[in-house]
Amino acid sequence: MLDDVDSTRQQHLSTMQRLILESEDIASFLQDFTELLAGRLAGPGGDRWCAITLLRDRKAATAVSSGPVARELDELQNTFTHGPCMTAIRENTVIRAGDLRTDDRWPDYQRAAVAHGVRSVLGLPFDLDDDAQAGVNIYSEVPHDFAPEMIESIQLETRLAADALRLALRLASQRESEHDLRAAMESRTVIDLAVGVIMGQNRCSQDEAVEILKRASNHRNVKLRDLAAELIASVSTTPPRTAFES
Repeated sequence: MLDDVDSTRQQHLSTMQRLILESEDIASFLQDFTELLAGRLAGPGGDRWCAITLLRDRKAATAVSSGPVARELDELQNTFTHGPCMTAIRENTVIRAGDLRTDDRWPDYQRAAVAHGVRSVLGLPFDLDDDAQAGVNIYSEVPHDFAPEMIESIQLETRLAADALRLALRLASQRESEHDLRAAMESRTVIDLAVGVIMGQNRCSQDEAVEILKRASNHRNVKLRDLAAELIASVSTTPPRTAFES
């Protein structure tokens, strides 16, 4: 039994990793995940539709959906301040509405959803590790849908997808920070070289040389690094290079 669980988890994990690697951006990853989930839930006995809702500053919006019907159903719920999916996001827990004809927890939404052919809804939180909250929403035309084992499988896929996305975002943020740091250090090196040139030409202190460079930068409306590089190039036969350039 444990071997089966581990095997299923590994399969889902491999799938999420593949989706992350093949997706061009966050939106495409979420779209691929939503379509994949809808495909796995498809089967005889009734249709199921999947969507992901973002909730930011108390405003809900459908981010992606498995198709036009899914988007319509999700946008319908977003017009209400309550509902199974809204509750799942706000309370960070799984919410199942087994039969909206008899489930009166969200009376206004209940009547509207039933009128659109929805009988069961499953809402799951999707942890973005960000200011925004999100949820995976699954709609079904079958009453009493979403058996416990199905919910468990969907939870696993949703959790792995969220983990994969957060990891990708953190790695991208780290790469961006490293790039910014490298650029800052390179700029600093060029400016220090230019300050040294000014000190030698004007027989002044480092602080005085820095002020001279700043005044020239402001007067000519040129970035400090660009002006520094120009100054170094004017006294050198080769363009300035830093220790960080390859």
